[in-house]
Amino acid sequence: MRAAHLVLVLGDQLDPKKGALREALPGVDVIVMAEVAAEAGYVRHNRHKIAFIFSAMRHLRDDLIERGFVVDYYAFEDGKRSLQEAVECALKKGAFSRLRCCEPGEHRLVRDISGWQLSVPVEIVEDDRFLASHAHFTAWTSGRKQLRMEHFYRSMRSTFKILIDAEGKPEGGKWNYDDQNRGGWRNKDSVPTRVQWVHDDVTQDVLQLVERQFPDHPGDLKQFYLGATAAQAERQLQWFIDNGLKRFGRYQDALAEESPWLFHSLISMYLNVGLLDPLKVCREVECAWRENRCGLAAAEGFIRQVLGWREYVRGIYWLAGPSYADLNVLGAQRPLPTWFWTGSSDMRCIDVALRQSLDLGYAHHIQRLMVVGNFALISGLDVKQVCDWYLAVYVDAFEWVELPNTLGMALYADGGLMASKPYAASGKYIQRQGNHCSSCRYSPAKVVGEDACPFNSLYWHFLDRHAEEFIRNPRLALSLKNWQKKSKDEQTAILAWAEVEMERLTS
Repeated sequence: MRAAHLVLVLGDQLDPKKGALREALPGVDVIVMAEVAAEAGYVRHNRHKIAFIFSAMRHLRDDLIERGFVVDYYAFEDGKRSLQEAVECALKKGAFSRLRCCEPGEHRLVRDISGWQLSVPVEIVEDDRFLASHAHFTAWTSGRKQLRMEHFYRSMRSTFKILIDAEGKPEGGKWNYDDQNRGGWRNKDSVPTRVQWVHDDVTQDVLQLVERQFPDHPGDLKQFYLGATAAQAERQLQWFIDNGLKRFGRYQDALAEESPWLFHSLISMYLNVGLLDPLKVCREVECAWRENRCGLAAAEGFIRQVLGWREYVRGIYWLAGPSYADLNVLGAQRPLPTWFWTGSSDMRCIDVALRQSLDLGYAHHIQRLMVVGNFALISGLDVKQVCDWYLAVYVDAFEWVELPNTLGMALYADGGLMASKPYAASGKYIQRQGNHCSSCRYSPAKVVGEDACPFNSLYWHFLDRHAEEFIRNPRLALSLKNWQKKSKDEQTAILAWAEVEMERLTS
């Protein structure tokens, strides 16, 4: 029998069969878990996120104890400020040959843990909860001038034989069905009722703790909607397959007044902390299509997010390295408006997205990219402040997934490493995708004037001030041509109004 290990389990690594727990031996190794102030408060994490992670950790603790492990667990009330403090305390309670932990999902923590000076060596194992290892992703990038998600996604489909026919070709003859998956919301379909959890004593205790200890963080815990166990995560997945998947594709880009959820799965947070396995999720969705329970476009659109985007952004994060967080190629420096923390911008689409983000820790990808992110992009908001906000408010946000999606996709601050063009749009796009505009005091049909949608003038101002950088981008050629067609007087009026709007909205 080998010597005992002290096994550190982080709050987003809660799969008992993977990571540092994969080779852990009950009756030999000791598991250390800790709810610490440094991790809960380094940004203003949404209270839904803190409560979800603390509750999921405590449920895993109880599960591990049932499996025969000794778990040295430090609750938030125990007052441990940092993970290192908790580990040092645990090391004093036994004789261990090493500390074993799984690679964290942030460069910050990798750097910290690698630098710990402990009484035993530190072994960091690669995170095997993902389908593309570091070596896999690096091999895929070899020899490529552009690292586009579409090509990576196709390779992953082929590697794992997801939605692939007997001849090795994509089912239906196409790799993607985006043209069928971009419907706007016109309130013509009924939105299904969501799973309602009855929270057990563990979760109730955590909710009271977070309410008490984090009074200044966003999040309305009276609306706490998350499960905290693998069984609950699986139930949420099955609910989605049975009730949401059939219409997911058509409405995945839709913006609705009636519901924050529409037909989305609400499983990203469970995937990101290890309560669901991504390959199993993809196979279950594929199975639903093969059993005629949904259309191919819906299944493909969902699998693209898990097998494609999720794995791709993680690969970009580790490939780009710590310096990626410092990129700001467009020189965006306007301070983040205070209304990002209140949801009171006076623009209906923005306020709906912000309020549900703050209250629930949730917004779907189009709200994040094409509403909030789009505004931040075209008004030139400070990249670091925007990224910190995204990391803070969303339950599923960890830096490996948040930073590329925000800095790269939403803000184009990496100059096109991820995106083939900036995802900038006027108010007409938002009007097309949903029904927010009908409840807004601004008109998406107007560009200048007190009742003009601010997105319109800001969009043209963004293109004009970065025209030299974008002139060689073929995906922006038509937009720039349309701008150049406008008369000098019209351009001057639009730019002047955009300056007024930027000052009003961001001062």
